[in-house]
Amino acid sequence: MIFGDPAERAAYEALVTAFESEHPTIQVQLIHIPSQSDYRARIGADFAANTPSDVMLINYRRYAQFAARGVLEPLGDYLDRSPLIQTEDFYPEALEPFYWEGKLICIPQNLSSLVVYYNKNLFDAAGVSYPNNDWTWDDFLETAQRLTQDLDGDGNTDIYGLGTEVSIVRLAPFLWQNGGELTNTDFNPTVLTLDRSNEGLEALQWFIQLQTVHGVVPNAEAESAEDSESRFMNGRTAMYLNSRRGVPTYREITAFDWDVAPLPQGKQRAGVLHADAYCMPSMIDDKEAVWTFIEYANSPAGQTIVAQSGRTVPSLRAVAESPAFLDPNKKPLNSRVFLDVIPDLKFLPIMSTWVEIEEILTEELQLGFYNDPAPHDIALMMSFRTLEYFDPPQR
Repeated sequence: MIFGDPAERAAYEALVTAFESEHPTIQVQLIHIPSQSDYRARIGADFAANTPSDVMLINYRRYAQFAARGVLEPLGDYLDRSPLIQTEDFYPEALEPFYWEGKLICIPQNLSSLVVYYNKNLFDAAGVSYPNNDWTWDDFLETAQRLTQDLDGDGNTDIYGLGTEVSIVRLAPFLWQNGGELTNTDFNPTVLTLDRSNEGLEALQWFIQLQTVHGVVPNAEAESAEDSESRFMNGRTAMYLNSRRGVPTYREITAFDWDVAPLPQGKQRAGVLHADAYCMPSMIDDKEAVWTFIEYANSPAGQTIVAQSGRTVPSLRAVAESPAFLDPNKKPLNSRVFLDVIPDLKFLPIMSTWVEIEEILTEELQLGFYNDPAPHDIALMMSFRTLEYFDPPQR
């Protein structure tokens, strides 16, 4: 079972076809759920009914709720005896978050950083230089300000310098870059720490003021009328923050040229990990057949097929460094950015209740982003609303 747009579905259909040609005794039914939210709901419902798919892609931020219940089969032993793939073939940054209580639970198919997608035509029209690999927060803000324009002088912004999903995943890298921390540990944290340092509050304020003070990001009304990703694709937003998953969709753009740049950096280098992995439910019957598919999907042959769709940054070093990913004839031309920043990646906390915590954090962040309360008040509300989800609950 997988999620994603039609281009992603086509990649997995090709993967299944290739697998079945090499393993004709194993037949694979592909279940495609377009919406991520619907996909997550389907996984939960299937586990509750004890009827999960044999193989499913799960993001590292969401697998712990199932690992904690013991319903995922640890895959470390399978990997250790595989003749096709070995632990050292993978980027360690992709593997690390999928270890639960010392056991490798799922095999990561990809890893990506958050990057800046930018409209080269809008940069050219405004006479603004393309982003470089060592730009700073100040450079980023100045660029966004120069690209935010009222073209007809009616007092309304026609071109926004920046668009972004307003979520804790988008805030996190800037928090880390400024020396702040989101929680006290990476695995099974016991408390939020966003409100416990000036560095964290400064990063929160900087992120919120992109909209509330500088106006380089759409306000709530404008975002509701047309979301930032649509604005970017329609040529009305100059820069957009996203992971690699947007590439298959953006390759359909014909009205303008685009490329990617790394995130601007603050006091220290940091990015936020995006990674999905193939997971196997522990209650299924034919685990060897299921492993055979997971093994093939994560082999150089399998990862090459999916990488050619543009969707993934392969978790296998050899495939990531190959033309399957670094194709000079396909956008983005600067795909190596995704590889250059891998050493800077950090992951969000791994814990069974992180899904609920992340939803609350994002709700509060959106209130601040569009209503401008004090950063300290936002951080305190985040901490207060998430207390019950930590183990042991914080009082």
